[in-house]
Amino acid sequence: MIGFHMLRNRKGHARYYRVDVAYNLFGEYSVLREWGVRGVPGASGRRQVTWFANLRDACLAAEALQTSAARRGYSRFQGEV
Repeated sequence: MIGFHMLRNRKGHARYYRVDVAYNLFGEYSVLREWGVRGVPGASGRRQVTWFANLRDACLAAEALQTSAARRGYSRFQGEV
């Protein structure tokens, strides 16, 4: 699995953005996106999965998502979200 975690702190809330690229049992690659507010009880995050026929397209999509998140103020984070 290939992935990255990003965080953004605004107005006292830490927001997270996570993207993972994985190979599934059907011979496809999936890009899983997860985002939400960290550490707020009752605040559930959101998820979206997109499937690709090959690893190259999945990685290009994940890279575009990372670039977009960085423009919105997220920065790379090492560790668990």
